[in-house]
Amino acid sequence: MQTLDTQTWIILAAAVALGLVAIGAWLYTRRKQSHRLQQHFGPEYDRTVNELGGRTKGESDLKAREKRVERLEILPLAPSEAARFTEAWRALQSRFVDNPKGVVVQAEQVVRELMEKRGYPMGDFERRAGDISVDHPDVVANYRSAQAIALREQKGMADTEELRKAVVHYRALFDELLEVREPRQEIIAEKRVAAR
Repeated sequence: MQTLDTQTWIILAAAVALGLVAIGAWLYTRRKQSHRLQQHFGPEYDRTVNELGGRTKGESDLKAREKRVERLEILPLAPSEAARFTEAWRALQSRFVDNPKGVVVQAEQVVRELMEKRGYPMGDFERRAGDISVDHPDVVANYRSAQAIALREQKGMADTEELRKAVVHYRALFDELLEVREPRQEIIAEKRVAAR
């Protein structure tokens, strides 16, 4: 039986130490990434992790959403477009008392049109909600709640109070998406004034 010499022990100890440092760095990076995702997505983080059955799968899904949305060209609205959407929303809200079911359908249509105008793709609902969750994590739960009520209404199971809540939920998302850009002429005029 041969014994290991001092140099071999030093090499083995260094290899073990390097391995432990690498594992520690990996765990630290993973914990930091988890914290960032939790902070950014809020309740959507917990929902995704629970729905997909674990942190690894949930976080992988959230990172994939971020990468997907990063490739999109999400644009703010021109003031005239924002005014048109705002007027459309006011008009549909004024019809709620007379036609709550129809207003929920119209609210969903206006929100979808607004999402499309901003540059969000119009895939299936879960894909849209996932895309929205990247830029608007605080209101994606509203979108999911409104959609759930709309589906209950399609089955004839939602009462007027639920329909009112659906419109309120859609409104929260609508308000968040109604981002306006300044017209080019106003930006140029502001720069001229600032230069003086």
